[in-house]
Order: sequence, then C-alpha cells, then structure tokens
Amino acid sequence: MCKEKERFILFDLDGTLIDSGRGVMNCVTYALEKFDIHPTDREELHPYIGPPLLYAFQQYHGLSEEQAEQALAYYRERYTVKGLYENDVYTGLYETLSCLRERGVHLLVATSKPEEFVKRILPHYDLDTYFEFVSGDTFDKKRPNKEAVIAYIKQQYPSISSDNTLMVGDTKYDVLGAHACDLPVVGVLYGYGEREEMLACGVDMLATDMADLRRILLDWIAGV
Repeated sequence: MCKEKERFILFDLDGTLIDSGRGVMNCVTYALEKFDIHPTDREELHPYIGPPLLYAFQQYHGLSEEQAEQALAYYRERYTVKGLYENDVYTGLYETLSCLRERGVHLLVATSKPEEFVKRILPHYDLDTYFEFVSGDTFDKKRPNKEAVIAYIKQQYPSISSDNTLMVGDTKYDVLGAHACDLPVVGVLYGYGEREEMLACGVDMLATDMADLRRILLDWIAGV
C-alpha cells in the first residue's frame, strides 16, 4: 500500500485564526500611556496587530530601541493578565480546521507571538486539539521574525517543502517570511493586513473570507 503524501498547512495566529484586536490594542494603549502617549483613535493602533512589537513601537510611535524594549515589558505586564484572553475566534474557523484534519493534513501554528502565550491561548478557545506544533518567538527573542519562526518549523519537519506546504496569514510579514523559506502563501483579507501590500510582496493566493479560505485549501489538498 502506498503511503499517503504528507501535507502541511502553517497558520498565523493574530488576524488569521483569532481576531486579537481588542487585546493587542488595549495592551499597546497601556504601554504607550507609560510614555505619556495617548492615542485618540483606535484605528492608529491597528498596525500593531501582526508585526513584531519591538519593531511596531519604533515604527509607529517613534520610540527608541531602548524605549521599545521597555514598552514591550509594559505591554506584557497587562497582556499576561487580561489581554491574553481578549480575542474572538473567526466565524467558521472550527469547521475549516475540522475539514483539514479529516483529510490528514498536519496543522501547525507559525506566529510572531511568544510561544508561551500561544500555548495558553489555544486551549482557552479549544483550538489546541487541531494543531500538532506551535512555533513562535521566545522571550529572549531567538525567533524575532516570521522567517525565523518558519525556519524553526522546517527544522522540526524536514519533509516540509514548497510542494506539500502552504502558509496562511493576513499580513505582508507572513508573505515575506514564508517566501524567504521557499513556501507559498495564502493571504486572508479578513484580518489586519492590506491587499495591496500582500500583492506587492507576491502573495500566491488571496482568500476574501473564511469560506473562501476553506475552498482554496480543500482545492489545494485535492491537487497535492
């Protein structure tokens, strides 16, 4: 009997599996206020959802590297108590993950969020049973970007290749990180990224909503 070909799908977390906007923005607000920065419009905090926070504090509010380190500490001060659980699971996600698992696909999480946080979030939303491996950053920043996160997964799963694996994410960071690791990407438009940014980075496919994502992934599985 021929062994069924292995297939892998890597999922970003924030903006792809869960809508983490409330928690992230509440914690960013808390951190910025420690520097006497008081955002008046929640929209200006949306860019913080997705990219590494050290980069975001410097890029979006002009903090120095040293200040960004302190802001991250303030962020985690609130996040570990409240923000960790201020999320919403996207409608239709459980059904999509069930369909993929039924077809024998290996489901993995690839996120810039620290792994220890992710391992608390997933069971809180009954998502841990769907995923067999989590790769994220570490508190000592060993994997500070999406390329490093995905490279770590490839070390654990040597059979992963561009022929049997997809990355699913909502921002240009997912596209750039996956492409740097020679993996194709499905970008989702229901998260926090921008269509134009992902297209500019050469995203391989785009899904408008969860139903569209499910269709794309099932079509891909059938063709692998």
